[in-house]
Amino acid sequence: MKILSVVGARPNFVKIAPLAKTFSERGFNHVLVHTGQHYDYEMSKVFFSDLDLPEPDRHLGVGSGTHAVQTGKIMAAMEKALLEEAPDITLVVGDVNSTLAAAIASAKLGLPVAHVEAGYRSFDMRMPEEINRVVVDRISHLLFSPTENAVLNLMNEGVKRESIHFVGNIMIEALLTNREKAQKSNILEKIGVKKKRYCVATVHRPHNVESKKNMQIILDAFSQAPLPVVFPVHPRTREAIARYNLDTAGANVYMIKPLGYLDFVRLLSQAACVITDSGGIQEEALVLQVPCVTVRETTERVETIKAGANRLCALDIEAILTCLKNVLENNKEFEIPLFWDEGVSKRIADVLEREEIAIPGYSMI
Repeated sequence: MKILSVVGARPNFVKIAPLAKTFSERGFNHVLVHTGQHYDYEMSKVFFSDLDLPEPDRHLGVGSGTHAVQTGKIMAAMEKALLEEAPDITLVVGDVNSTLAAAIASAKLGLPVAHVEAGYRSFDMRMPEEINRVVVDRISHLLFSPTENAVLNLMNEGVKRESIHFVGNIMIEALLTNREKAQKSNILEKIGVKKKRYCVATVHRPHNVESKKNMQIILDAFSQAPLPVVFPVHPRTREAIARYNLDTAGANVYMIKPLGYLDFVRLLSQAACVITDSGGIQEEALVLQVPCVTVRETTERVETIKAGANRLCALDIEAILTCLKNVLENNKEFEIPLFWDEGVSKRIADVLEREEIAIPGYSMI
């Protein structure tokens, strides 16, 4: 069996790492394609090193651009790669532009698509990621769902039950298998913060970053937070702060460069709380028993809300500070959802081995 997997951004690297290892152990012919959506060292190469990922077999080098430009470039480059590699199936993970572009290119060539992390829904079509999720799930042949709620979402949308496979959360497998190694990181000492005496923050969603007013609200909330805030700044966010000439002064906020995977897991695991607009970090925080404040109106990670590990927060200084106060006072232990364990990649490989990977219709390959 020849599987072509596609990565392009930080969450993809994390999710593909356990799969690459298991595919190797099973003897699958596995081709790894890196689109180059994240192309600087902090956002890309360091993750390959931290996660023991093999070097990509192909690097498309598409770089940055608007959603349409980036997606179009990846589709064109992926079509060429798919025609030359002729895989049995294309495997995509998550909800980034690389995921969407690779899935569409494959479907147009009549190749079956397997989507890892299928069925997540925020029901907010203003989010580019939500558009990607819906489209990719609609054209996928195998849908690997991380939660029972994701399975229900797909069934409610009319997806055939035999195409849906409840396998668990692949990002959590990566977290659990690398947790011990991450504890060797000295990132806390480098920054100068003490265990459980700081918050971690990540901000990169367009709604928050591409508005001067919204970005200033977030920075002002960080500066007034009850604990110091360690803020690894995404390149898009750093560029926006510079473009808007925003005030980032304040001893309470540690603005640092993006971190590698192991450093970030160490930093997150020892934090008193996390403030984020990311998706995966909400889940990582739950497993690490770190309370989370999500600066968004909606979330596709509803299990984190049900577990009491996460609060959605309005984009308002007082609201953010109130949410921070509430989560810092919460000493509850969070229940881990079913199949958020170290067996996810094996369950996916089991399905790939037993499924007849074929879809009706034509194939140009």
